[in-house]
Amino acid sequence: MKTTYGALALAAAAKVAYAHTTVYAVWINGVDQGLGNSDSGYIRSPPNNDPVKDVTSTDITCNVNNVQVAKTLEVAAGDVVTFEWHHNSRDASDDIIASSHKGPVMTYIAPEDKGGNGTNWVKLAEEGYNASDDTWAVDNLIANDGKHNVTIPDIAAGNYLLRPEIIALHEASNVGGAQFYMECVQVKVTGSGSTSLPSGVSLPGAYSATDAGIEFNIYGDFSTYPIPGPTVWDGASSGASATQAASSVAATSAAAAVSTPVAASSAAAAVQSSSVAVVQSSTPVAAAASPSASATADDEDEYDCDDDEEETTSSAVAVAATSPATTPAAVTPSSAAAAGGNYISTTTEVVYVTNVETTTVTVTAA
Repeated sequence: MKTTYGALALAAAAKVAYAHTTVYAVWINGVDQGLGNSDSGYIRSPPNNDPVKDVTSTDITCNVNNVQVAKTLEVAAGDVVTFEWHHNSRDASDDIIASSHKGPVMTYIAPEDKGGNGTNWVKLAEEGYNASDDTWAVDNLIANDGKHNVTIPDIAAGNYLLRPEIIALHEASNVGGAQFYMECVQVKVTGSGSTSLPSGVSLPGAYSATDAGIEFNIYGDFSTYPIPGPTVWDGASSGASATQAASSVAATSAAAAVSTPVAASSAAAAVQSSSVAVVQSSTPVAAAASPSASATADDEDEYDCDDDEEETTSSAVAVAATSPATTPAAVTPSSAAAAGGNYISTTTEVVYVTNVETTTVTVTAA
């Protein structure tokens, strides 16, 4: 993108044989787990630091030595796992990877039995290109002594593989020129988590040699970079990489939000262009909404939950404001149906939901 990249192109050609990298070790919550890249360790490591270049090869799964090793690291939801990359050794003088090898850094997870066979890989974190300061994830990796982090999400206990990955793009202007560096770290997740990973993607399978983020000219003129592979799983919102937080979980619909008891501490939750009316009661009430105001799967991206705050656009369903309106003296299943709404009961608080573009009401329990 900048004129300095002309020099980088020359440097890339000169340093090809000296710039490769692998994961040497892992830290858990800041504690060094020791050298892990051997048969007696916990990383499924290749015999050398050469990259994988064929995205259709089974080597793209965990590199060329995808066999179980002796140790498995124990982690729990919320633990911060740090991957430590090196070129030749863990010495402080090690150059990690050539600075010319610009590209993204990502982390995937999969159940051990499925991930080892190339399926069910879920992306937990990613970092690509930052146009504001013209830096790549690899630049930040080098500046951080070869380290990047991911936080273990609250998932069901069991054996998993963590797959940190670098894609070096210094030769990626040609199809097949991108260099993939990855290993698989064996971990056992403990605890009482019940969330199952989504089905994920296959590796090989998720990448194509002609994907926009794989066939990419870093020496050209650009301001954005499309990171290859799937999006980061939003179920990983309890943890993120060192450089990018995972997305927060979006509310699936306004009706779902109403049918869930509202915490007393969030009675004053702010809603864009509206306010929340909360009624203390154990009596059923109806939540009425016109068909045009009903939330659908297409509305998911319009909601962003953050602690006690809720937001929605003016065209979406909003929690009822305290505007004057006709309030039923008592609401029954039949009267709720007549109003075109749903009959909802909760033992804590209740709210009356309507379309903010028409009539807004406050509902009091019968």
